[in-house]
Amino acid sequence: MPFIKLCSLSLVVCLLPGCEQPSPQQTGARIEMTGSLTDQAINEASGMQASFSYAGDFFVHNDDGGTVIYATDAKGRDLGSVRLVPARSLDWEDITSVPVGSGRWLVIGDIGDNLAKRPYITLYFAREPIPGKRDRYGGILALEHRVDLTYPDGPRDCESLAYDPVARQLLLVSKRDRPAHIYAVDIDAALERDQLDLAYLGNLWPLRPPAPADQARWGGRWDWISQPTGMDIRADGSEAVVLTYRSLYRFRRKPGETWLHALGQTPQEVVGPPGPQNEAVAYSRDGQRVFVTSENLPASIYRVSF
Repeated sequence: MPFIKLCSLSLVVCLLPGCEQPSPQQTGARIEMTGSLTDQAINEASGMQASFSYAGDFFVHNDDGGTVIYATDAKGRDLGSVRLVPARSLDWEDITSVPVGSGRWLVIGDIGDNLAKRPYITLYFAREPIPGKRDRYGGILALEHRVDLTYPDGPRDCESLAYDPVARQLLLVSKRDRPAHIYAVDIDAALERDQLDLAYLGNLWPLRPPAPADQARWGGRWDWISQPTGMDIRADGSEAVVLTYRSLYRFRRKPGETWLHALGQTPQEVVGPPGPQNEAVAYSRDGQRVFVTSENLPASIYRVSF
């Protein structure tokens, strides 16, 4: 489909694969729909992580409904799934990847807490799964480790988990605090201990609040469209993205700068993608693109290029 370039004040919504969707807030960014999740079991996609072993593969999970990790690609094709055992799924909200030895382990964050009542949250660690026959994933994924984490300032709802390869920390960003709080735990300690306290680092840059014009689209949920629902850090640690229902925010970090400082600076905002409930975000393995998908079906996959 040909693309007609419009002025910067125009808003074009295109839901066809390969079509760009410019918007007033996009600065040097392009959004393209690459496909939709074809596995109907992924009906509440809340976390997404690129495979480091197989270029182009992604791991996705629901926020509840079992300890299953699904495999897909940028087009949303069903590549199979694995079941993490032993584990529980109270409210899985995000997934990341950390280096362990010569390989990579997935870290699944059972960190959601809508009512802020959980005495602790849990991170599950497992070796990154590999496909079998016909390049499909299947079977049981053995749990390697788990750690229970406690907030220093009481329970928090959280949907954002990412790994910082520079400071070797796992970062969590709360959802319902305004501004959002940033917490951290050292990866070495998280892999060695069964229980740990999170460290409170500070606050995220105050994301742009809802505007009256947003209410027409979001209705009764409009008050929450600026709260973080997902996060990922580029594999080289140079930038991070924070996802909300309305927008994707890109933070860039200078050499020697901490993420606390970088996440306190004004980010680049991209309005969209136009998913109904965007909660899953991941950099591609090479860090050149960002992929986003949504809870609810049909769940389109969008590629963001800066």
